[in-house]
Order: sequence, then structure tokens, then C-alpha cells
Amino acid sequence: MELNLKRPIAFFDLETTGLNIMHDRIVEVSVLRINVNGTQEQRTWRINPGIPIPPETTAIHGISDADVAHEKTFKQAAPEISKFFGNCDLAGYNILKFDLPMLVEEFIRAGVNFDPKDRQLIDVMNIFMKMEPRTLKGAYRFFLNKELDNAHSANADTFATYEVLTAMLDRYKDTEYTDFKGVTSKPIVNDMTELAQFSSHHQNADLMGQIVYDEQGKAVFKFGKHKDERVEDVFRKEPQYYDWIMKSDFPEYTKRVVTKLRYPDRNISF
Repeated sequence: MELNLKRPIAFFDLETTGLNIMHDRIVEVSVLRINVNGTQEQRTWRINPGIPIPPETTAIHGISDADVAHEKTFKQAAPEISKFFGNCDLAGYNILKFDLPMLVEEFIRAGVNFDPKDRQLIDVMNIFMKMEPRTLKGAYRFFLNKELDNAHSANADTFATYEVLTAMLDRYKDTEYTDFKGVTSKPIVNDMTELAQFSSHHQNADLMGQIVYDEQGKAVFKFGKHKDERVEDVFRKEPQYYDWIMKSDFPEYTKRVVTKLRYPDRNISF
């Protein structure tokens, strides 16, 4: 089934030096752009992270320090990468927990505006794990009845994720799903807004899910001593908590979200 697109959608995958959003860096970005007319464009950038790639990480994705020694840094490549993403909605496998926060953090460090707030964000892994709890390789075997070669290659993974999502639309188009509240629906439809809503765990205020919106639309902390308390209540009774967050080891995007919540009249650039 072809995707029903109202605007282009970009499937993307990252390879990195590690899994720490604040301290690790990107070494490869691959983007598969599906345009509204169905045409496809793909670009892959190798990135010099400016820090060593650990041998155990190279063993996973096969990219070594020597492979990226003469490549551009992310800051140098960022304008070109951002332009290729354009105004696309975003999709990928496990992007909400890792790839998207990492990508946005790198754009912030590069001084390039890349705000995901107005884009539909579709995490194919979350759809899959809710419907059939398996890995991307297992999903590829399950939906396409063939093996995924070159797993952990950004090129292979982006195409595989795209193929899995289109196959999901066919398999689950009339399948009922019952959520934790007991509400039953048929959520797998060919609509990017609906898929983005179903593939998300929470309505996040930031990208890491450290601040989420409750049922009344109020921002709530999901970490620390004020976990599950509303942000506005915490800042009213303990305004110095804002200063602690600003000085602590949080992603820059999260800090900007917190600043906007603390000072809503400020013009905060994302």
C-alpha cells in the first residue's frame, strides 16, 4: 500500500559514536525522502564526529575513525542535511527515543534551526511493538517474508523501515487494538497524523519524554524528585528548580522547552 501523504515524509536513520544524547555524536545520517507524488530521493552523509569512535561501536555499524577522518563535521554538513529534510514529516525505527533527540541536539550544537514540533513523527518500532513485538530484522522477515541483509547499515535500515510501514498498512488496516484504558479502535490507517499519534507513547513536551502533557494539557515532569508533578506547580513553590535544570546534564532542547514553560513570554529559538 502506498503512503497517503499530504506532504513529503523523510525516513531517517543515524549511526553514532554511542547512545548518550549529550556526549556522543553522529557519524552517519541516511535519509529516504518520499515525496507526495510517490517519487523517492535518498541521501547519506558520513560525518566526522570530532571524537573517537569506540571499537565496540565500530563493531556494530562498521564505521571507524579512519572512515570519517576526512569527512565534514556535522556543523559543516548541517545546512545541507536540513535542506534535504525540508518540511517533511519524520519517520523511522525507534526515532522517538533516540534518533530524533540525537539529531535535534546536533542541529542545536550546529546553530541550525530544526524544530520537529510542527511535523508528524511516526515511529515504526512503536507501531510494530504494539502489534507484533519484534526487532526490525524480525519485522522485515514477518511482513516481507525475506531476510534483511546488511542490518545496521543506514541505507538498508531506512529502506527496510519504509517497506515495513507500507506492509503494516495492508496487514493491519482492519485490525482492532485495545489500549490500556480498554478503548478499542482500528488505528492502522493510511494517514500520517493518525499513525504519528498511535506510534507515540506519550504526548511529549520535549523529545526525550522527560516532560509530558497530562490529560488537561499541562506539562508534567517525568524525572527527579518532582516526577509526576506539574511544571507550573513546581516552579511556583520551588523556582530554583529551574536553575538546577539549567546547570544539569540535560539535552539543550529539553532546557529550551523548560525555559519556555518557565518564561512563556520569552522568544525561545528551537
